[in-house]
Amino acid sequence: MPDGYEMPRSARDELEGIVYFPRMCDKIRKRNANTLHPEFLTNLGLGMDLWTCQFLGVDYHDLKREILAGATDEQALIWAREHGVTRPDYEKAWFTAYIKTRGFRDDLAHRLADRKKEDPKTDRDDILTFMDYIEADEGRSI
Repeated sequence: MPDGYEMPRSARDELEGIVYFPRMCDKIRKRNANTLHPEFLTNLGLGMDLWTCQFLGVDYHDLKREILAGATDEQALIWAREHGVTRPDYEKAWFTAYIKTRGFRDDLAHRLADRKKEDPKTDRDDILTFMDYIEADEGRSI
């Protein structure tokens, strides 16, 4: 990215079966270091950040405070499990399927279609979900 900004980790990265969590932690740290591109600032704590925190049963701002206090991704996840909701494996599987398929024939499909049209590199038929969109938009293969 230009101007000293850094791209966040992949949205598909997982930690102990929790998809997206490492990206959220990375965005928080990059924002704090002023290396997160301004285009990401509007949705901090919203969208996939919010859904991940809701799944874990923790408040985004509380988790953010732990991360900025120096917690690694692993330590942040331990904190979230201690202060949030314990989920069985089948709910982890449900959440993974949910977050990986957002935008595919659901209530956000029209929004994904609009976002794809904003840039020729993302206006592609093989982009079926927001995860696909994020990866393509940030220059990773889908």
